[in-house]
Parts: sequence; C-alpha cells; structure tokens
Amino acid sequence: MSEPTEDEIKAFIEDVEFLVNTLKESFESDEARFFIDEQNEILYVKLEGLNDYSEEEIEEIAAPILSELDLDFEEIVILPL
Repeated sequence: MSEPTEDEIKAFIEDVEFLVNTLKESFESDEARFFIDEQNEILYVKLEGLNDYSEEEIEEIAAPILSELDLDFEEIVILPL
C-alpha cells in the first residue's frame, strides 16, 4: 500500500478535528484534546466536563456521532480531561 499524500493526511486530520469538535459541542465541553496512537490505530479524545455524565449517557450521546463518521480506527476512546 502506498504512503498517503499530504492532501490525504490533511483531510484525515480535518475529519478527526470535526469529530472532536462535534463531541466537544455534544458534551458541552469548554476544552477538548485528542491523541492518535498510530501503531494501535486508536483515537483518544479527552473532553472537559465528561465526569458530569454517566457511562450510559456518554454512550447514548457519542454512539450516533461515532457511527455516522467513517474514520479508520480500531477503537475510539473518550476520556475526561
């Protein structure tokens, strides 16, 4: 498989940032950060104020957002900031 082009990488990062911003707005967070573990294909998203939600509420809010976006990660982990 060939290496991704600069445009493909830019588009991928824009998609990740869109996801993070959507989650940030959905959880009414003032701050959000993300980290990509390329080796394990995991996206970690840290959201301020996530502790205010139960695990069930987090899943209920995040599931439709994550299912709509087609990002190529093995796992997306949402953590409190």
